[in-house]
Amino acid sequence: MRFSTIFRRAPIQIGHLQSSVKLLHSLPRPRPRNHTNRFFRKPKLVKTQTPEAKVYTRDTVSNIYNILKYSTWESARAQLPNLGIKWDSHIINRVLKSHPPLQKAWLFFNWASDIKGFKHDHFTYTTMLDIFGEAGRIQSMYSVFSLMKEKGVVIDTVTYTSLIHWVSSSGDVDEAVRLWKEMRGSGCEPTVVSYTAYMKMLFDGGRVDEATEVYKEMLRSRVSPNCHTYTVLMEFLVGTGKCGEALDIFFKMQEIGVQPDKAACNILIGKACKFGETSFMARILVYMKENGIVLRYPVFLEALETLKAAGQCDDLLREVNLHITAESLCSNDTVEAEVDDMESSDDSRIISSVLLLKQSLVAVDHLLNQMKDRNVKLDSSVVSAIVERNCDRCRTEGASLALDYSSGMGIHLEKSAYLALVGYFLRENELTKVIESVKEMVKAHHSLGVCQGATLIHRLGFGRRPRLAAEVFDLLPDDQKGVAAYTALMDVYISAGSPEKAMKIFEEMREREIVPSLGTYNVLLSGLEKTSDFQREAASLKKEKRSLVANGRFRGNVDVEEKVCDLLFARDLEEKQFHVGDNLLFYYNDQVDDVLEINSDLEFKSCDTTSPVAVHNAGQDLIRLTKPGIRYFITSKIGHCEAGLKLRVVVRPLSKSVPKKMQLSPLDRLIKWLHDSFTPHPHH
Repeated sequence: MRFSTIFRRAPIQIGHLQSSVKLLHSLPRPRPRNHTNRFFRKPKLVKTQTPEAKVYTRDTVSNIYNILKYSTWESARAQLPNLGIKWDSHIINRVLKSHPPLQKAWLFFNWASDIKGFKHDHFTYTTMLDIFGEAGRIQSMYSVFSLMKEKGVVIDTVTYTSLIHWVSSSGDVDEAVRLWKEMRGSGCEPTVVSYTAYMKMLFDGGRVDEATEVYKEMLRSRVSPNCHTYTVLMEFLVGTGKCGEALDIFFKMQEIGVQPDKAACNILIGKACKFGETSFMARILVYMKENGIVLRYPVFLEALETLKAAGQCDDLLREVNLHITAESLCSNDTVEAEVDDMESSDDSRIISSVLLLKQSLVAVDHLLNQMKDRNVKLDSSVVSAIVERNCDRCRTEGASLALDYSSGMGIHLEKSAYLALVGYFLRENELTKVIESVKEMVKAHHSLGVCQGATLIHRLGFGRRPRLAAEVFDLLPDDQKGVAAYTALMDVYISAGSPEKAMKIFEEMREREIVPSLGTYNVLLSGLEKTSDFQREAASLKKEKRSLVANGRFRGNVDVEEKVCDLLFARDLEEKQFHVGDNLLFYYNDQVDDVLEINSDLEFKSCDTTSPVAVHNAGQDLIRLTKPGIRYFITSKIGHCEAGLKLRVVVRPLSKSVPKKMQLSPLDRLIKWLHDSFTPHPHH
């Protein structure tokens, strides 16, 4: 029986008095001893523990970003599993959105695919797709899209909208229209973002009727336009001179509760400046003043110039943008005085500060146009830096502007800038711009070199442009028109189906007493054997080739011309030189170049660095050939791969007839070749 029950029910007599339990509890009681009372337990004191510091996602993402940016991939791959992070779609997506270097972003994406229990979803796939699209890697973007389909990942409207945007940005409007139809056919309903992006693409492409129909369809679907939708409509109307109708939309959108934001005002002011619509500009500036909206610095400069050219007062513009006019550099009077009186070195200082400190290439474009109009000449190093930065950011307009400026002002750029232009325009398939860059390079007394010249001719032939390839050949100095350049031009004509022109080039080469190499015979025979018109010549060339091989002349001490030619065109030479068990040693300046191993011949020909198998950047990299097949090596540096800094290796199985002991091992031969070719010799 419990004690509480006894206390409630049993009366207690003290001095003939009955008392209740309440009286009993009021009596003095001895305090129980701790060591004898089995029913009393002293509560344990709980030590106060300092709460662990919270780890925020932004700090985790920042840490991973720094690892990817500042470490080699081998080092990053070793560090990532030890971070103690629960890898999920949110973390992976945040890391990709932090814009790590393109190459490492793709490596990280593939690394995450192998994490146990993790699968990429449509968020991570779409972010990776956006990364490739922003970099202008359309084929790589499509590869990610195809991978989404193979993995059964849900493809929604957001993914299709990204595809349409980046494809249209590359100039392929028809393909973007096809993607739109594919999206509708797959059952994905457009959102206001996709409708707006598609309308802008059609307006920019001159398809006004189609854009109008899309807008009507948007309204029929009961999708409400947002601020950006109205901005696209107004931008088009201002561009066609219908500023009144644009203003009607500007005020009516406010009546229905859609307020123009900073982006809309900047876009409209910029468009008005291009067409000199100062009255329209004034109405927008009044709205901006009332709502505390300001202009971006490049747009402010453009508006300032427009008002000045029209002879109108800029007081309203300055009142709206007090944050800009307060800065001495951005003051109109200061800029005008500096532009009129400064020397070339001062111009270069301002351009450098904008380029390197503010990182505003749009502002640089604007200032370059001003310098060109005022006939102000900048330093060669500054313009070269502008060129390389625009190529690095995949800005065709900025790179072309800097090239035109240097050409018009007679500025000779650094060789690295010209090579960056050549490489970038090759990737963008702007082949006429490639020729223009090479011409300017020659004017600046820079030479392409034996390897780069031959490779560029070969690359233009790969693009089915024999006329441009011949033009590059003519631009080469006579001392660089050797067997490599001639063979590359022959290969161009063979690929174009003109073996007769290739034979004429071959005869011209012999008249100059230039000895053919193994690659020369390979190129000619690959074309002549396909036609019956040159059977006699083909038979003669076969005999010469067999004689060359039998004498072993191609293995001896040959000059750089023949080495380059054989590396480009002598495939059977590659088969004879490399077997399983051989090693490749890449020796280079790790501050200038690196070595990427890639998968396919297409990536090799297009210098695609987005999905390398391995990355080497130690400066002395030893690579063991462990299995037969073809291996491809390129560099990721802009312009270098396109200029010929790449290697294709055919690895043959180790034949039983190969003697165990050789006078010179393949590794030793390769080391000797690299040493003889690329080690600078002191001048005496």
